[in-house]
Amino acid sequence: MDAQRIKNAVRSAYASIARADDTSSCCSGSCCGAESDSRNHGYSREELSSVPEGADLGLGCGNPQAIARLLPGQTVLDLGSGGGLDCFLAAQQVGSTGLVIGVDMTPEMVARARKNARETGATNVEFRLGEIEHLPVADGSVDVVISNCVVNLAADKRAVFREAHRVLRPGGRLAITDVIVSSTLPEEIRNDMALHAGCLAGAATIEEHEQLLVEAGFVEVRVRPDETSRMFIRDLVEGSDVDVHVISATIEATRP
Repeated sequence: MDAQRIKNAVRSAYASIARADDTSSCCSGSCCGAESDSRNHGYSREELSSVPEGADLGLGCGNPQAIARLLPGQTVLDLGSGGGLDCFLAAQQVGSTGLVIGVDMTPEMVARARKNARETGATNVEFRLGEIEHLPVADGSVDVVISNCVVNLAADKRAVFREAHRVLRPGGRLAITDVIVSSTLPEEIRNDMALHAGCLAGAATIEEHEQLLVEAGFVEVRVRPDETSRMFIRDLVEGSDVDVHVISATIEATRP
């Protein structure tokens, strides 16, 4: 499918989500909705209660904090930061001497996240408008790249991983959660624009992730599927067997 068409559909869908006051009715057949409780994705009640109201939009498929192993003073980059949930959690871990940068291509999402930061007085978090295929971040300036159910939305995943490698310092880590393909996706799913925006139709296989990460220059690549995720994936598209084809996974790699 045309990359720009996919990008426009994704931006439009997430702009609508960002503008919605009631996240339980923000969209249909995607990574959000009444059935997408972030506690089902690995976040604790304590984590969710510690972030600004409106930061958790229920858009994830896992919890990158669980694998990021963040330390005080580090600089962290969140790809597709949305309302800022993972940024605000990361900011607690890196502390006042650290910095968390969120990048999102949807102006409405960036505006929402910046509003959340202002209202809570967060000084070690900033949100930038940009595409994850063309990051507005300097070379070798980041210790850890995190992301939650966003890389699948990019038509050019090769560019995303090259950019992640570019901005990481030597020894820096990629620690993301995303959906991956566990069996061949039927054409009707691949060609469904709503399911592209819904984090499902644009997913890649384990082998494709591994190949793209190695080509980008990463080492110590690890892609680990989470079989328990099929339960909430099944609920995302009513009457569909999409959970047979996609699954959530943790994806880790290191820049040498």
